[in-house]
Amino acid sequence: MGIPTEMRDIWMTKIKALVIASPAEERKILRSKKCTDEGIRAGLKAASIACVASAVPTLVAVCKIPWAKANLNYTAQALIISAASIASYFIVADKTILDCARRSSKLEDSLIHQT
Repeated sequence: MGIPTEMRDIWMTKIKALVIASPAEERKILRSKKCTDEGIRAGLKAASIACVASAVPTLVAVCKIPWAKANLNYTAQALIISAASIASYFIVADKTILDCARRSSKLEDSLIHQT
């Protein structure tokens, strides 16, 4: 059977009205979004550099080395290049987000102790 939609909508608006974010929570949310955006940008830069840095030697090796020419098909080449790109993206994005969070935490602590 369930709850009629009219009652559910009335209930949900009352529940949302009870939960009000404090200004400190809003600042934390904005800082976390800023850190996430910064991490995504840094990760994309690192992934593009890693893509080029892994694609060039892989493709040259396939052209010049007989073993690579015989054993590395297109799927293997794509896997090598994409694995390097994906790994560098996640490593750099994670480190950047953690560094940004650490900096904003230190800033918040210094502002609290300053007053």
